[in-house]
Amino acid sequence: MRGKVIMLQGTGSSVGKSMLCAALCRIFREDGLKVAPFKSQNMALNSFATKEGLEMGRAQVVQAQAAGVEPHVDMNPILLKPTSDRKSQVIALGKPIGNMTAMEYHKYKPNLRQLVKETYDRLESRNDVVVIEGAGSPAEINLKEGDLVNMWMAEAADAPVLLVGDIDRGGVFASLYGTVMLLEPEERARIKGLIINKFRGDVAILEPGLRMIEDKLGIPVVGVVPWTDADIEDEDSVSERLLGVSGHGEITVAVARLRHISNFTDFQALSLHPGVTLKYASKPSDFDGADVIILPGTKNTIDDLIDLKNRDMIAPIVRHARSGRLLIGVCGGYQMLGQVLRDPHGVESAAPEVSGLGLLDMEVTFEPEKRTVQAEGTVAGAPDWLKPLEGQRVEGYEIHSGVNTFGPEARYWLLPGGACNAQGNVLGTYLHGLFDDGTLAEAVVRRARVLKGLPEEPVSAEQAAVNMRAYREQQFDILAKAVRESLDMERVYAILRGE
Repeated sequence: MRGKVIMLQGTGSSVGKSMLCAALCRIFREDGLKVAPFKSQNMALNSFATKEGLEMGRAQVVQAQAAGVEPHVDMNPILLKPTSDRKSQVIALGKPIGNMTAMEYHKYKPNLRQLVKETYDRLESRNDVVVIEGAGSPAEINLKEGDLVNMWMAEAADAPVLLVGDIDRGGVFASLYGTVMLLEPEERARIKGLIINKFRGDVAILEPGLRMIEDKLGIPVVGVVPWTDADIEDEDSVSERLLGVSGHGEITVAVARLRHISNFTDFQALSLHPGVTLKYASKPSDFDGADVIILPGTKNTIDDLIDLKNRDMIAPIVRHARSGRLLIGVCGGYQMLGQVLRDPHGVESAAPEVSGLGLLDMEVTFEPEKRTVQAEGTVAGAPDWLKPLEGQRVEGYEIHSGVNTFGPEARYWLLPGGACNAQGNVLGTYLHGLFDDGTLAEAVVRRARVLKGLPEEPVSAEQAAVNMRAYREQQFDILAKAVRESLDMERVYAILRGE
């Protein structure tokens, strides 16, 4: 083993691999190493456009941010974005190469191995350490043929492996033991340490089990990581964020829960605003009492619009807008606000045309070529309530295939391309990350307070919008401290060196 790489695999999905990889990236950075994350294949609807205009999964973006480096598509060469229950869009090195069923992709995967290996080698050559994340479990024996992301990747990178188990789910010792025992002998030999994640309570209670699992497997436990309150962005739409309510503020923000919701991380800054209560709406009554409704991004705009209609969720959204309250559409949610959506090439749906909500004077046509770019807009010609932000730059990124055609009644609040209605309460933009610097989030909350009859000014100086860049840095430090204190880092470094 070459001493430049360490890999985290799990006993299953959602055991905390992504967060632990982010923690190790931050720890190695704190220790003066140039570090980069890597995951050969990711499946998620939360994605990001790099400076080169290429698309990658947000999990590796977050890990790159923890490492203090610019996200690069080499960190996530293969991204799968589900387009339906049976198909996913396959993105290789940041560009779509087609839609495939699970079986089609399973047969195609071996063709990607050379690409993955070359990509990894490039990344390793530029860094002191690479932290590799696996996917699911290496013991999914029905998927081992054609594996790209677990033990095949460990062998390709000559990487020692730390195996992560989630004790919060129960059965952690059985899952660790079963995972190891289902591996081939040469695969077991790569596992150099075990990590028990998400523990609540006194570690002393675990001690007999820790010693027993070490004796049975001959692999050391390198740490028991406690349940950590660090607020790190979630990978995709299985997130618990979509099930609960965030905050206790006077302004209620309801985000429509779309079937193919993507990039819901756009609204983390709003959820952290002290004046906001944010929830995700899955049924019509969830919009009751909302001061602001947001239609978020989606991988499948037309199908999700049809699904909203089938769930009787369109009428309350339109009533909300007609009443003068704020309605904001982002990316796919922006497209839904138009008069009609056309998909002549079958890019997103089998439906060639569908009516939109009719709240903005525009039509949307989906083109085969996807736009993936880091971008910025400038607040200009905006409604009166946004005039204090006139000339303000809003930075973010775009990932979409739709092209807007505006009618004569269209108004603009963010140039280029951000439209609003004449009353200034319905706004749309393709710009992901629009709330991240806190400025626009603060303006939205202030306007919602006025419309609700509350004082416009925050109650106290503490009620200020969160700048997400500073907030993320703070949370990475909290996470790294907790993980450093709970892992035997001397042993981790020894494993990294191949000892």
